[in-house]
Amino acid sequence: MIKTTYKLISKLNNKETTYGLYIEKEKVDTDKLKTMYSIYERYYENTKFSVFVEDFKKKSGAILIFNKESNEIVGFSTVVVQHFYFEGKDYTVLFSGDTVILREYWGTRTLQNTMLKLIMKLRVKYPFNELYWLLISKGYKTYLLLANNYYVYYPNIMDENQHLSAVIEHYCENFFGEYYDKEIGLLNFGDDYQPLKGEVAPITEEMKVRNPKIEFFEQRNPTWTMGTELPCIGRLGWKDLARFPAKLITKPISKGRYDAMMTSQTRQIGASK
Repeated sequence: MIKTTYKLISKLNNKETTYGLYIEKEKVDTDKLKTMYSIYERYYENTKFSVFVEDFKKKSGAILIFNKESNEIVGFSTVVVQHFYFEGKDYTVLFSGDTVILREYWGTRTLQNTMLKLIMKLRVKYPFNELYWLLISKGYKTYLLLANNYYVYYPNIMDENQHLSAVIEHYCENFFGEYYDKEIGLLNFGDDYQPLKGEVAPITEEMKVRNPKIEFFEQRNPTWTMGTELPCIGRLGWKDLARFPAKLITKPISKGRYDAMMTSQTRQIGASK
């Protein structure tokens, strides 16, 4: 199954204008960090390079997205691999930190494909552990990476997989402590937050009508514009991983790319009035 999955991922990557690599933090030099930060500060408020670097030191590494022609970094997702024991089971969690891709590359599936390769390695390394992807989302696009690609995930618009809420709660209480508000299920980092710039990924009424998952995200995280984060989780079982490549292959036009085009058109219309 592993070899077949890697072959399918390679075929998918050949169709992209970008390629991705997972690089351990010790191998991410200052130049790469500066490029990553230059992308990050375009989309987030209240940022500092020193804070960005200190946060990266806590991570295991980063998935870097490169333009195939120029080999320039055009996006990234920082990740950390964590382990814990909960209700009689050993858990391995791939936690996603900051995830940012330049607007002109919105909709590329390179990030998903590269992350899938990393997940496969973890699945082989920890074959008997419960394996999950855990992310905290301050914007709907990050949430859609989970909701559009995972078979078993939470929070879920269909109100499924309620049992995973206990795993999220345990994780947040142990790794985020005082920042986690159990009553509303959100993380609030207070003065340390870096909210999305308002013009980056706005949620319009048209988008909510067209994609109910976007409206669901806003219902679960109504204060996202202030920087609050919605903790989310997706299962990475053997059966799930076996189905992921086929799902990516049969996927229609990327919702991310379509949303980016719609946002751009909306701005042009607004500017012409």
